[in-house]
Amino acid sequence: MELSNDTKISEFLLLGFSEEPELQPLIFGFFLSMYLITVFGNLLIILAVSSDSHLHTPMYFFLTNLSFVDICFTSTTMPKMLQNMRTQSKVISFAGCISQMYFFLLCALLDDFVLSVMAYDRFVAICHPLRYTVIMNPQICGLLVLVSWIISVLNSMTQSLMVLQLSFCTDMEIHHFFCELNQIVGNACSDTFLNDMVMYLAIVLLGGVPLAGIMYSYSKIVSTICRISSAQGKYKAFSTCASHLSVVSLFYGTSLGVYLSSAAPLNSHSSAVASVMYTVVTPMLNPFIYSLRNRDIKRALKRIIGIPVM
Repeated sequence: MELSNDTKISEFLLLGFSEEPELQPLIFGFFLSMYLITVFGNLLIILAVSSDSHLHTPMYFFLTNLSFVDICFTSTTMPKMLQNMRTQSKVISFAGCISQMYFFLLCALLDDFVLSVMAYDRFVAICHPLRYTVIMNPQICGLLVLVSWIISVLNSMTQSLMVLQLSFCTDMEIHHFFCELNQIVGNACSDTFLNDMVMYLAIVLLGGVPLAGIMYSYSKIVSTICRISSAQGKYKAFSTCASHLSVVSLFYGTSLGVYLSSAAPLNSHSSAVASVMYTVVTPMLNPFIYSLRNRDIKRALKRIIGIPVM
């Protein structure tokens, strides 16, 4: 298949993690287990919140949205990677690659926004408890999620349409286990200046602004908690946002680490392995973090499983 600068390619090659055949079954089993744990764990969170009327509050409404997005997040990359391992094929069609990139960007940004909305919810609950039910009413909660979806869809669509305008030559290899935007743009043989500018602008605005909002919310939360006189009151206030703070630290710590390290002279294999942390590990750990640290969730899960609740 001969390709020129103006030729539209029909497929990419996802090189994944290892070229050694003997390691493929081990890697396949490892990631299949992680994927199943992620899906069933987050489904349990959604089921627990939906089945318990006591959990029909803004905090748990946002938690179910986070769990749904996490399922979609991992499902954009893991099934194709597992299929390629199983069939010993590295091929993904051009249309499939663009579609995967679109949904990956959509879910990643949604994760970002939902976490920032959850931080705002905790800020209102702790810093303005008397006005909490007025500020975080069902209409506002629904509107916050809707706006998050709209911005995420527009960003993903913009990035994907701009990639479709690029020309690709003979380099069809993607040194990753999924079609990452940066990798695809890097394979183009046409000018990518505009793509790079839009991509970095989106990272700064759509990634930086929510992160700044989270940091501001928690600075106010910490300030409010420090003014509480009793130790029991401080513990109760902090315990309501400890799970969310753990998830935020895990998500931003791993994702920022990957993208900041992209400027360093790391090889593509290291980048792929590092990306597993926020694309696979973080969504898998979220249900454990919320269920282990949250009495209400544990109580609802026990009812679902059939364990008597004391």
